[in-house]
Amino acid sequence: MDAIVERVCGVDVGQATVVATTLIGAAHERATKQTRTFRTVTKELMELREWLLANGVTHVALEGTGIYWKPVHAVLEDAFEVIVGNAHHIKNVPGRKTDVKDSEWLADLARHGLIAKSFVPPKPLRQLRDLLRYRRKLVEGRTAERNRLLKLLETANVKLASVMSDVFGVSGMLMLRALVDGTATPETMAQFAKGLLRKKTADLERALEGRLEDHHRFLLSLQLRRLELVDQDLALLDDRIDETMRPYQEQCRLLQQIPGVNRVLAAVLVAELGPDMRVFHSARHLAAWAGVCPGNNESAGKQKMAPARKGNVHLRTALVEAAMAASRKKGSYLKDKFHRLRARRGTKRAAIAIAHKILIAVYHMLSTGTGYADLGETYLDGLEKRRVTRNLIRRLERLGYEVKLETKAA
Repeated sequence: MDAIVERVCGVDVGQATVVATTLIGAAHERATKQTRTFRTVTKELMELREWLLANGVTHVALEGTGIYWKPVHAVLEDAFEVIVGNAHHIKNVPGRKTDVKDSEWLADLARHGLIAKSFVPPKPLRQLRDLLRYRRKLVEGRTAERNRLLKLLETANVKLASVMSDVFGVSGMLMLRALVDGTATPETMAQFAKGLLRKKTADLERALEGRLEDHHRFLLSLQLRRLELVDQDLALLDDRIDETMRPYQEQCRLLQQIPGVNRVLAAVLVAELGPDMRVFHSARHLAAWAGVCPGNNESAGKQKMAPARKGNVHLRTALVEAAMAASRKKGSYLKDKFHRLRARRGTKRAAIAIAHKILIAVYHMLSTGTGYADLGETYLDGLEKRRVTRNLIRRLERLGYEVKLETKAA
């Protein structure tokens, strides 16, 4: 096989060191090989950069393993064509396994154009990704802390969760702080109820008559303080995200037209995909990269069941969250499709299918700049009019009715 890159370098990245091997030579000639080892401190990574520039290297290949490749990529991305390959796709042939051999293998594959280039977004989008991924971790941590607090209340036989739908709303937080103080009576605390919750004053009084001891109050005060700190950090993070999202306001506005996609989910979609869909070959390629399309398992001409492909876990999580929200949107095509699929295939498969449809819509909306056009909840019935009519007649006849159909006047 002829080489297609004349000056290439393969970099095997580790936590402490990187091993770089250059292959330099014309396509029809035997390449000249050089190998050097550098530490991963910034000074030596800059030495790696200067060494590659001195040798006229144009392409650098490395594996996307863990997070160790990111500092190397940041140093080299503005001077070379950096190819970040999927580690599962770049397996060495059986034999001796060393860092030097790995770097040589990477260089040889890149020289022949055999490494599929992974999508690495530009620096502003990488920063937006970091903010949104950290925000998700904070929200998950806050949810875990709230669950611990509810467990503590149950231990003290304070049954607020049985009466209130949201213990951490305005009314609930006032009652929780009063429980920490330990001076108010249940009747007084029940008067903190706001809005429709005031109709449950008697139930609240009984729910607040627990056996709260000093031990419970101490833990409850710590948990409330941690929740307040997380809320403050989330507010700061949201301000930073809004500032970083300013160049992508038009894309976010478009994506929020999709049922189930709110401001945060739209920001996640932009951060994980980027605004330019030309980096993906097609909508199908994007769905495979995101991990929301079925896997393939065919043998001897028979198609067998296969789980959904692995992909970008952050994007897939956001899409499934949007799918579950869309399944509750009244009058939408996605809700009707979700419930049809759930009846046959179950909730999880239905959620993945709707996530796939949302992603395809995102691809076309960002590619063309057009808005979302909902097909409506009767779209599928219109496609299957005869079958739907026949099924409904059969069900009514089983209930003892005689059905006569008449076409409605226009």
